[in-house]
Amino acid sequence: MSAITAQPAKTRAEAKSDITDRTARAIIDAEVGKRDAKTERLRKAREASEKREARKALMAAASPAKKKPARKPASVKAKSPAAKGKASPKT
Repeated sequence: MSAITAQPAKTRAEAKSDITDRTARAIIDAEVGKRDAKTERLRKAREASEKREARKALMAAASPAKKKPARKPASVKAKSPAAKGKASPKT
């Protein structure tokens, strides 16, 4: 003869504890989901930014360097001896 024993009903405190536990777990799970979504969004944004920067650096390396304008010869700039720091002889 097997006796079937029913599980005793939860006490009022146990029932409240279970409700609190389920609610807390739901809140925590929602926060984890939001954090994971934000992390994924930021990762994609960082990867896109790195790709743009790499492309920009590649384009800068591929383009020829800008040439500076040629300097004027010294004969065109004719400066007085006083301007060069030499004192002119006094008369």
